[in-house]
Amino acid sequence: MNMQTTLAGVTFQNPVMTASGTFGSGMEYAEFVDLNKLGAVVTKGVANVPWPGNPTPRVAEVYGGMLNAIGLQNPGIDVFMERDIPFLKQYDTKIIVNVCGKSVEDYVEVVERLGEEPAVSMLEINVSCPNVKEGAIAFGQKADALYHITQEIKKKAKQPIIMKLSPNVTDITEMARAAEAAGADALSLINTLTGMKIDIHKRKFAIANKTGGMSGPAIKPIAVRMVYQTARAVQIPIIGMGGIANAEDAIEFLLAGASAISVGAMNFVNPYCTMEIVQGIADYMEQYHIENLRDLIGAVNE
Repeated sequence: MNMQTTLAGVTFQNPVMTASGTFGSGMEYAEFVDLNKLGAVVTKGVANVPWPGNPTPRVAEVYGGMLNAIGLQNPGIDVFMERDIPFLKQYDTKIIVNVCGKSVEDYVEVVERLGEEPAVSMLEINVSCPNVKEGAIAFGQKADALYHITQEIKKKAKQPIIMKLSPNVTDITEMARAAEAAGADALSLINTLTGMKIDIHKRKFAIANKTGGMSGPAIKPIAVRMVYQTARAVQIPIIGMGGIANAEDAIEFLLAGASAISVGAMNFVNPYCTMEIVQGIADYMEQYHIENLRDLIGAVNE
């Protein structure tokens, strides 16, 4: 069976990736997961300078998932290039670097630095970051802002770019089309849904930030729907994510139109889940005599 998948000219040995922010840069999971067997490691978000993140508490468990308001804490591009890239180069897996920023200039600075590193196969652009110059509205929540940042990054990027779409919008297809029109090579979706939890005994917010991004199995039906809609709206490939816990979940996303999938919150619950999903997709293909993964992509019967 051929489990390879191709995104923007980059071929991956299988469609299983790690969702940014849930897997570090692979170092933390290397004793649980054979990184050589992943389609790609998608790193935690990297900014042009170190970010301290949000005040604590910043994680809360909720029904069917979790809320987080980590605030994209990261050591910055200098440490990432010196420490994380050399570590990942040891493995036979593709490297996708997630990029975050507070202005277009911040993103472009990181993208230009990563252009110097041929081991990085693709860049995933996190547009759920607040745009500090535009009243802190996230880049991914207004089509014109998404178009502009995509266009500016494409001017400088040496690698293909994946725009990571926020689900916190009225129409996901409008955002997808804006990114495609501006030159995005691929899309990934969905990022977390904005949620809130209140401790009724303390009468306080469970997270210091008040709101946080919800991830986990409870969001999967929303994510599958958005991937399906987006796949019908654009021609560029999609990485599907949102609540994937097992191979059955992953296959749903493939059938909905995703060319690859990313596993996020479930890494915290079961650090072996990515390996189980790779094997589970292979078992499914064998069971249904599917020789090539591409025959699954978008193959839901209408």
